Amino acid sequence: DHKSHDGKQEDDPDYSYISTGFLSVILGLGTTWLVFFFRGFKYSPFFCSDGIRTSIHDFAVTLSVVVWTLVKELIFPHVETEGLKVPDEFEPTFACCDDSCTTFFPDDCEGQAEAARTRPWLVDFGDLNGKAWVPFVAAGPAILAFALCYLDNGITWHLICHKSHNLKHGEAYNYDLCLNGFFNFVNGALGLPWLVATTVPCIIHLNALAEKDRDGNFLEVQETRLTLFFSHLMVGLSILVLNVLKLLPLPVLYGVFLFMGLSSLPNIQFWQRFLMFFQQPSKYNKTVYVEHMEKKRVHLYTVLQICFFALVFLVQNIKAVAIIFPLMTLLCIPARLFFLPRFFEGWELLLLDGEDERIEEWMEAKEQSVRMYEESKNLTNMEASSDDDDDDSN
Repeated sequence: DHKSHDGKQEDDPDYSYISTGFLSVILGLGTTWLVFFFRGFKYSPFFCSDGIRTSIHDFAVTLSVVVWTLVKELIFPHVETEGLKVPDEFEPTFACCDDSCTTFFPDDCEGQAEAARTRPWLVDFGDLNGKAWVPFVAAGPAILAFALCYLDNGITWHLICHKSHNLKHGEAYNYDLCLNGFFNFVNGALGLPWLVATTVPCIIHLNALAEKDRDGNFLEVQETRLTLFFSHLMVGLSILVLNVLKLLPLPVLYGVFLFMGLSSLPNIQFWQRFLMFFQQPSKYNKTVYVEHMEKKRVHLYTVLQICFFALVFLVQNIKAVAIIFPLMTLLCIPARLFFLPRFFEGWELLLLDGEDERIEEWMEAKEQSVRMYEESKNLTNMEASSDDDDDDSN
């Protein structure tokens, strides 16, 4: 019943949705596997120089996409798969039923052979279609959308600028937020989607510029704006090769997205704690919360996080209430500030999600407290021993 199969059986009697689905799974999972396979060459003994191994590692995604696209086109040309939907011309994709452009083709004009025209490039903010109340009603959802953009940006900033990444350049949170707001205004004027921080691609970009040891610890990051500039420039230039983009099977791109998600999981603390449900306690990673907290307390925190995630996911996927999804994300903040302290001590929450500097201060204070306790205990024992010696002498 997937929409990608709509009308295919009527147009092509030989079309098989089973063959299409099976090949799509192979293309998607094969793309993901091949990316990881190529990235594994960086620390392998294969090839004759570090330069070749590093190049294969850095271009693993591109190589995998090319390989599996060729597999589809050369080995399975007769099996139809969903392709990347690319317009034939560089123009707005909103097609109008008539010249007034207040209705959408073909949904609002069934039976009409072709669209009258496409919408103008610039949105007419004064054209409210006779509904003057729309700007006031839209203000509520706009505030929720702003909250979502702000949270998305903030989460991405703090993930990228984490102390363990050893970044040298300073932060520019306010500057970044101002630019984000400006470009969202430009996108809105053009009727384009809003610009938001894509957390996973940002982490992938950070990892691509990082020098790591064999354990995955960051040694150095090449902090440059050139990679972002040229990557976005190439995205813009892709409009010149629209016919080539149509050759990309959509399952291959899904495989790339799957890789992006899987590759970022090991560095996420929530995922590490989730895996602890299935691990032998003596084999847990030696983290600060594992060493100082009871295991059941760590599991309780993870279970509560899963409940929060399930609630947000449920709201997002129910159309009737999906519009309050940003609000549900925002409510996670007061839940952390006022709800979780009912179940955990302050020092436990500090070890689970506190900043590294505060955790280090807590560790130093704890070590100092233990040291003072040991010294006091030794002093007491010495005094008691001295008293016993005096009694014996008497």
